[in-house]
Amino acid sequence: MTVPAERTAAPAGRSSALPAVLARRAGRDVPAALRRYRVMATVVGVLLVVLFLVAMPVKYLAGVDEPVAVIGTLHGWLYFIFFLTACDLALRARWRLWFTVGTVLAGTVPVLSFYAERVATRRTRAGERL
Repeated sequence: MTVPAERTAAPAGRSSALPAVLARRAGRDVPAALRRYRVMATVVGVLLVVLFLVAMPVKYLAGVDEPVAVIGTLHGWLYFIFFLTACDLALRARWRLWFTVGTVLAGTVPVLSFYAERVATRRTRAGERL
């Protein structure tokens, strides 16, 4: 399928697979998107650590199910917001697909989310195309 020339926006001499609307958005407001991503990555990472190191031991050692239900549900909803902020940053900073997928999946592994957030922040601030 070919995309009409008026629907793509690319700098002179370069072609872009992004539609014009997304291409205009790419590169704009990266610092604000990075800030949103960092906040959500930290919140989701902390909740995941609390879920694994506090709520699950309480459930299986003390037989109390409520902490897992509350923290697990909260983590799930906030992970969805994290996913959206990561995708927004990926579009604006023009991350590669594999890096975006890896960053989003790192949010599901305790402690790995903190490492992925630091790598993404450092490289995005340096202007690297991830």
